[in-house]
Amino acid sequence: MIRITELRLPLEQAAEALPAAIAERLGIAPTGLLDFTIFKRGYDARKRDAIVLVYTIDATVADEAAILAKFSQDQHVNPAPDTRYRFVAQLHEPPAVRPVVVGFGPCGIMAGLVLAQMGFCPIILERGKKVRERTKDTWGLWRKHQLNPESNVQFGEGGAGTFSDGKLYSQIKDPKHYGRKVLAEFVKAGAPEEILYVSKPHIGTFRLVKMVENIRADIESLGGEIRFQQQVVDVLVENGQMRGVVLADGEQIRTEHVILALGHSARDTFQMLFERGVFMEPKPFSVGFRIEHPQSLIDQARFGQYAGNKLLGAADYKLVHHAGNGRSVYSFCMCPGGQVVAATSEPGRVVTNGMSQYSRAERNANAGIVIGVSPQDYPGGPLAGIAFQRQWESRAFELGGENYNAPAQLAGDFIKGIRSTQLGTVEPSYQPGVRLTDLSAALPAYVVEAIREALPAFERQLKGFSLYDAVLTGVETRTSSPLRITRGQDLQSLNVQGLYPAGEGAGYAGGILSAGVDGVRAAEAVAAAYKPRIP
Repeated sequence: MIRITELRLPLEQAAEALPAAIAERLGIAPTGLLDFTIFKRGYDARKRDAIVLVYTIDATVADEAAILAKFSQDQHVNPAPDTRYRFVAQLHEPPAVRPVVVGFGPCGIMAGLVLAQMGFCPIILERGKKVRERTKDTWGLWRKHQLNPESNVQFGEGGAGTFSDGKLYSQIKDPKHYGRKVLAEFVKAGAPEEILYVSKPHIGTFRLVKMVENIRADIESLGGEIRFQQQVVDVLVENGQMRGVVLADGEQIRTEHVILALGHSARDTFQMLFERGVFMEPKPFSVGFRIEHPQSLIDQARFGQYAGNKLLGAADYKLVHHAGNGRSVYSFCMCPGGQVVAATSEPGRVVTNGMSQYSRAERNANAGIVIGVSPQDYPGGPLAGIAFQRQWESRAFELGGENYNAPAQLAGDFIKGIRSTQLGTVEPSYQPGVRLTDLSAALPAYVVEAIREALPAFERQLKGFSLYDAVLTGVETRTSSPLRITRGQDLQSLNVQGLYPAGEGAGYAGGILSAGVDGVRAAEAVAAAYKPRIP
């Protein structure tokens, strides 16, 4: 099979023209093209009046060797790589001491699934509830101002990614094509097949719910055990070796292999691990606000006359500005046609995030506008970043009226440095609601200064971005984990054998796909550790 990259066709050209374009690119007769699949489809919208579709094609041809020889100097025509997943182990009966996975977000889901597929019958412990029960609790905050600290946007089956845009793309290096394994399992569980080939795949919250349930059923059918509302409150370590975990009800589960697939908000678990001496270190993350514009404005700015085209969908954007104070401001987790959501997991704090459904059909576009902060900004050790987050989340709670409403301000007022008193043409989507205020007190001065400079600069990159009535909502603090539970080449903790820190909470992923990939890697690492005893 031959892989062709950078095959570019005009947006208006019908899909039926693709076979002829492939044959022409390879310099063969149409009859010489035996079959093809679209491996990837994206678009280039840098010229709004001449948007093109960009394909990666895997083609079966009549004389593959001759064509590859002909294009031996062409970097865009090569043998197609083998992206099939191969298990590193296969047990015929479960081990006497089963591995444990802590957390059932994207990382824990894929770690648990791959372990189950290899016959290890893992025990998976999730502190939150099943996804549908969790959804009800989440709506309790959004509609009734009622927070359940153990069942919310952060905690529960599916992890924080369940209440997001469901983005399934990543910039991680993936030479073993683990990402393909993750996407294939998602499609098997009910995700739309297009996630296998569109350049920026997403699922959306409602579809994620059913998909997560189906993967859970698959794991259980393979002998895995998934236990909800089972928080790990302690780890049992003897002479640097993992020996088990302790649950909130006092139960001890003995094991020598624990995949720690925590989310980035498992602050009490981080504290416990720190007190037990598990090596960890602070890491940078980002903070800022969510900004909302009319989606129609973003579509027009990005696509011009092609706004509304079904193949293009709702437009997204990616913006960066290097501010005069030395900080970089950038857009984060952009959600086309979505909403800003309440994402706190602790009483007395306000946190924002973005979410979209599969259709991306809501009236507003939103994105985090954030700047990076580092341990220099919050000195004090591995947990100092958490204290920094909590400080500003508590401040947001105060500015929002201490009822889980979020503080908000018109972008134009924010740039001018004046308090907002009434909304304009953009209606904020954050639930349970917003309270207009002056956001200059919501984050450190260097953050506010940099974002205030960036918004007009973004106007030069995306026309309309500095719309006066655009709404800023605060605060966005949980962009990634504020610490890293450092691991070695074998993916085990530096000072606790048998402990496998993985995914976003451990500081090794950022988003659904990269967390899922890290879960696959962790499962393989556990299998490798068992291997000497595998019959």
